[in-house]
Amino acid sequence: MGKPSGFLEYGRKKAHYRDVKERIKDYRAVEKTLSDAEIKKQAARCMDCGVPFCHSLGCPLYNLIPEWNDLVYKGKWKDAFERLSLSNCLPEITGRICPAPCEAACTLSVSDSPVAIRSIELAIIEYAFDKGWAGILKPASETGKKIAVIGSGPAGLAAALTLRKKGHAVTVCEKDDNAGGILRYGIPDFKLEKWVIERRLDMMKKSGIVFKTGVEAGVDIKAAELRKSFDAIIITAGAGEPRDIEAPGRKLKGIYFAMDYLSASNKFVSSGSKGEPAVSAKNKSVLVVGGGDTGSDCIGTARRQGAKSIYQYEIMPKPPEWDKSWNPAWPDWPLILRESSSQQEGAEREWSVLIKSFKGAGGRVAGAECVRVKWEKDSRGKMSMTEIPGSSFSLKMDLVILAMGFVRVEHSALLKSLGVEFDSRGNIKTTDDYSTSVKGVFAAGDASTGASLAVRAIFHGQRAAFSADAYLIG
Repeated sequence: MGKPSGFLEYGRKKAHYRDVKERIKDYRAVEKTLSDAEIKKQAARCMDCGVPFCHSLGCPLYNLIPEWNDLVYKGKWKDAFERLSLSNCLPEITGRICPAPCEAACTLSVSDSPVAIRSIELAIIEYAFDKGWAGILKPASETGKKIAVIGSGPAGLAAALTLRKKGHAVTVCEKDDNAGGILRYGIPDFKLEKWVIERRLDMMKKSGIVFKTGVEAGVDIKAAELRKSFDAIIITAGAGEPRDIEAPGRKLKGIYFAMDYLSASNKFVSSGSKGEPAVSAKNKSVLVVGGGDTGSDCIGTARRQGAKSIYQYEIMPKPPEWDKSWNPAWPDWPLILRESSSQQEGAEREWSVLIKSFKGAGGRVAGAECVRVKWEKDSRGKMSMTEIPGSSFSLKMDLVILAMGFVRVEHSALLKSLGVEFDSRGNIKTTDDYSTSVKGVFAAGDASTGASLAVRAIFHGQRAAFSADAYLIG
């Protein structure tokens, strides 16, 4: 695939970020794109490795990566788009926000820089939209079957698209005012501009998919009514129960869950209003608790809101630093220190820090008492932490954002009314074909797997749709 000697002739070229001083003044995408000519060179680096670990191990969607790399190198963009569409119905999303485990698994990563797969994927779908190839879905025939999809995040959109292609009548129920789920409300515009979502939603609506927003399934439309009105239901409600922190002072004002903070900011940015969002970091000292992607998004948001200072504390130990271009854990995802675009914009990062309590003034949070911890593995390889004597310290701040992930799906009125079973972690229990304990009801994405990547949610949404289709026409 690609040019036989391409990986020897061309080095890896990544899409660069806009200058920090410029980008923190707005919410536009921080990442630039490569030209079509540059993309062709990057595709040429795909080395016909024989066993494409990028496809078979790295990509949760099992994208046919070597095939569309080769087609892009040869200038066959439409063929590349058709190959990409076989496995991924939302490449404009994954091409922007996926961490690219495919690149970690790229065979070049054994001893060299991997192929710039994510940039190539994004270039393909944007080329397709520009040429009008990514248009309205036209099923070969209508089945007469009606399916309700509950939730419009990545899993829900993927399920709806896949079902519509099969000729089913699809209705998506979304409790928020607009469709998109975490893509709209949980991911800042500087990572995923909302016109990207609107473009896809417009195509879906023109394809016959119905969106009912501001409708909470189980409340505004009862479970019994859903069962009566639809031939099948797919629940893609996400992992809505955030992980909390048990510490004295937690109930002080000024402490927010990350999704509440990001949602308030995203709604404000989308409204085009002047002033400040419902929750603002302007002129405040901000503590972000949690070192993952969501915590990073909170840093970038706080920076744009005009935070005075930003701290990011993570309870886990600092990952090992790695400055080589190749993957030390190939073909697995390397657990190494990374710096996101938001972290580059300025934040004091600390690891192995446990928050013991929050301190307040006038009912609002004003500081935190912390202690450093040491992590050790026992004989079975299980990690455990102990506090380091004499390592206690205090931090003054005005705003705390808890970005520690999610524990499970929210046990909503819909799930209780349907009577679906939950697994040991509290997520919706499903079989291999995504069926729940209730006949005709399926579940996919974070609602059944627990919190994970958007790319995995898309995969599971598509697969659940295939299973629902088989159930309906079987």
